[in-house]
Amino acid sequence: MTSLFRFLAALGVAAAIFASPQASAQGFNPQQRGEIETIIREYFIKHPEMIEELQALAASEKIKRAISENKEILLNSPRQVTLGNPQGDVTMVEFFDYNCGYCKRAMADMTELMKSDPKLKVVLKEFPVLGPGSVEAAQVAVAVRMQDASGKKYLDFHQKLLGGKGQADKARAMAAAKEAGLDMGRLEKDLASPEVRATLEENFKLAEAMGMNGTPSYVIGKQVVIGAVGVDGLREKIGVARCGKATC
Repeated sequence: MTSLFRFLAALGVAAAIFASPQASAQGFNPQQRGEIETIIREYFIKHPEMIEELQALAASEKIKRAISENKEILLNSPRQVTLGNPQGDVTMVEFFDYNCGYCKRAMADMTELMKSDPKLKVVLKEFPVLGPGSVEAAQVAVAVRMQDASGKKYLDFHQKLLGGKGQADKARAMAAAKEAGLDMGRLEKDLASPEVRATLEENFKLAEAMGMNGTPSYVIGKQVVIGAVGVDGLREKIGVARCGKATC
């Protein structure tokens, strides 16, 4: 029995001890409430791990609520990049930074999952948290998305920039965009568009609502996953979202 269940059992016992027909109808009197509070306080003193478990439970419920409240913009925002199967039965949303070393590994995981899971929808959201260079690279990425509705050139750009060596910034991002075949004149024009700032603001608000503070971070079903957990770890989360267990 977990500490949470033990606590609930103890709370039930405490309530039962002081329950009476009158209490059931009118609630506990001040003395009874005080005695129940004492029992609960003493339980927490004896089982301090219970506090952490309740905090984790509250955080989990908060995340589920945030995902539910932001579901449409999280999964179907016009400001995101969609890869894989647009009508997939499970969506994996990745928040990333072009200067994040772990995101380089995560890119290979994403590619493998798209190849092996034809029912997976993948959403990419720029989340530049590692300095000015990251912000510049993300701004270019948004401008790339603005002229590439299919996501094909964006993916090529994404792989070239994230898979390259050295610090990502505007210069390296522009070089990757040129190599991917983007219209550079339009790219410069789109970089000055309010859409670039609006996209990054939207992504930061979503990340904050989900309690994300680093990259890569994912939303898969009702779960938020922080860190590069590897392709097998992601595949398990996708399974849980799809059928309620790690392997469907």
